[in-house]
Amino acid sequence: MRWDELFDDLEGQLEHELHAEDAGLRVEEERLRLGRLSLRGRLRAASGLDDDRAHPLTLWLRDGSTVRLIASTFGRDWMAGTLSALDGSGARGGASGRAIVPLDAVVSVVLEEQRLRDSLAAELDEDASRADVAPRLADRLGLAFALRDLARRRAGVTLSTQAGMVHGTIDRVARDHLDLAVHEPGLPRRADNVRGFRIVPLSALVLIRMA
Repeated sequence: MRWDELFDDLEGQLEHELHAEDAGLRVEEERLRLGRLSLRGRLRAASGLDDDRAHPLTLWLRDGSTVRLIASTFGRDWMAGTLSALDGSGARGGASGRAIVPLDAVVSVVLEEQRLRDSLAAELDEDASRADVAPRLADRLGLAFALRDLARRRAGVTLSTQAGMVHGTIDRVARDHLDLAVHEPGLPRRADNVRGFRIVPLSALVLIRMA
């Protein structure tokens, strides 16, 4: 074999090995990136919120119910949006309007293949908090903060837990629970309308629907 042929052969082998090494590094980097993805990040990406595309999310919740939510806001451990029709009927037995879903109440998410692929391109939570990226205020707000806003506005709410549903007005929100004044839907929170009070752990909440 002539020297120039030998060097050409060695150069080809080296180039092949370098390409294989680069491909291996890319596969490993992607594997590590996927390992750092959060449910919150994937849901946000699948919702199309950052691309101004509204893709409803079908959520199976911890109490066995299913809701379809068009997400408009993602907090640190919750998401909020509008409930839409599910399978030709109202979501959650006819429920509609705005709602908050704690992320730990979600046990499964039903996605089409394209939405599943979109969710895998989610931004990592640590990337969203980098100094060179403008932070979204809602990203840092926990569920308790969102519920305190409802309490401040004296908004009527229907709280869903695994034990059932109850309607009323949130009087106050503590670190890990809230106080609810129970009254009929459509009535204001007045002493003569209140039928009782409930202390509800935040960890028990499955769905918070605004009246």
